[in-house]
Amino acid sequence: MSRFKIFASVIPLILAGVFARESLSPQPQPCIRVGNVAVQMATAPWQSQSRVSFTDNPAEATVRVQIVETPDNADFTVVDDIDGAEPDACAAQAATRYIGIAKATTALQPIIYLSSEPGDFRIFVQSKTFSPQAAAALVVGAGDDRARVAAAAL
Repeated sequence: MSRFKIFASVIPLILAGVFARESLSPQPQPCIRVGNVAVQMATAPWQSQSRVSFTDNPAEATVRVQIVETPDNADFTVVDDIDGAEPDACAAQAATRYIGIAKATTALQPIIYLSSEPGDFRIFVQSKTFSPQAAAALVVGAGDDRARVAAAAL
């Protein structure tokens, strides 16, 4: 009988451990390489070195990012759902720049308007880990020099 009590008390602990491991293990964050520097989405507000925000009003935007339908029309393309991806391409290092998405806007941070209308950047996203918002935040947060970002993405 005591074995059954021990077994019955251990099962909830095992289940709690399995669920905790699933929710506490760090999920891979969207990341791009620009030259020799990795640019990654911040996981905590204090971690971000640069912040961007999004708006639904094109008049408030300082940067317009167009989502395009084909990679041929894009300045920046994210397709990471294929086999053979480089697992350590964006490993965190001292030079990693972290980008955060802020809810409130300030005069110093870019405000992104994301749409299918022509814009400053054109992105194509086909990914399980990147949302169009994350891709736009990384591209804009990497710097305002579109030629440098587009050339590094090739």
